[in-house]
Amino acid sequence: MKLLEKIRVLDLTNVLSGPFATMHLALLGAEVIKIENPDGGDLARKLGNVNPLNKQLMGTSFLAQNANKKSLTLNLKFEEGKEIFRKLLKTADVVVENFRPGVMGKLGFSYEKICAINPKIVYCAISGFGQTGPDAFKPAYDQIIQGLSGVMAVNGDERLNPLRAGFPVCDTVGGLNAAFAIMAALFHRERSGEGQFIDIAMLDSIMPLMGWVAANLLIGNQQPVLMGNDNFTAAPSGSFRTQDGYVNIAANQQKQWEDLADALGVPELKTDSRFQERDTRKANRKQLTPLLEEKLLQQPTANWVDVLNDKGIPTGDIYGLEKALLQPQSEHRQVIATVKEPGIGDIKLFNLTAKFSKTPAQIDAPPPRLSAHTGEILKGLGYKEEDISALREKGAI
Repeated sequence: MKLLEKIRVLDLTNVLSGPFATMHLALLGAEVIKIENPDGGDLARKLGNVNPLNKQLMGTSFLAQNANKKSLTLNLKFEEGKEIFRKLLKTADVVVENFRPGVMGKLGFSYEKICAINPKIVYCAISGFGQTGPDAFKPAYDQIIQGLSGVMAVNGDERLNPLRAGFPVCDTVGGLNAAFAIMAALFHRERSGEGQFIDIAMLDSIMPLMGWVAANLLIGNQQPVLMGNDNFTAAPSGSFRTQDGYVNIAANQQKQWEDLADALGVPELKTDSRFQERDTRKANRKQLTPLLEEKLLQQPTANWVDVLNDKGIPTGDIYGLEKALLQPQSEHRQVIATVKEPGIGDIKLFNLTAKFSKTPAQIDAPPPRLSAHTGEILKGLGYKEEDISALREKGAI
């Protein structure tokens, strides 16, 4: 049995934050019905770097987070579409949407209206700023939230700042927060029988990830210091030059620092007043780094990874994305799965990365073609073939 077997999720989300949330529910075994506009569906279907796939409405951006889902096309501006949705609501456990606040209400499906149809529903609304507040109705993309959250302000160094994270971190974290909240609400419903409304804001979701940096400001009254690849909590801890590139070293504990000094052949630095204690090392890191790099430059990165890890000093190469995705540890952990999509062939997608001993999760089906399951789902609601044909002809599906 799968963890979320027999849980039905109505997924009205688009692009990234919402689909990322519902993908996790789908991988855990929920039946996720992706409800899409008949005119092109999810915008992500047209996004990606492979133009022929975009034209098939199977862009790489869509493929990345829609495995294990079903696709139903439904136009909620038609009364017939609304009626289908009402019938689906009676069978559903969860509704997820990432429209601007108020859009579902204008369609006639506010949380209150949905509760009247199914009081046990868990309704999750994901937006940039949340459902309330002075900025609630502003449009938001990941880039905007990265700027407003402080993320861009704490990245980079004095040469390059502000600096955007290299992937849509606010969208994905918002999706993870939503998936976590939905699971918690389902657990509460098991105990109480009550559904509830969940309000997820991307801006809210990203801020706690900066907890240590924010705590230094909120509690310690210390503004963030731009440190590039250095770790603000310790020194030496960051990226260092080697003979053939760079290496990450995190000597965060006193013993690790002392072992590092011995391994690099500079034991005298252990008793140097500038570097002897943790806080003085942090204050003098710009003087310490060139002294360490003078030794690190004598050998390639691979040598230092082996030598320093053997001494218990956390050390690692800095991989390009392709090498990172294909590294043996990731293959062993089955981080990426291969699934066959009939019109495309084999495609590689991320698995659920949580490993459950009793309810393992995996990709069972490729991301769906637009409207691939419309007939199946409507027949399950009691519609006959002639009814479906009429709805399709009218444009309601």
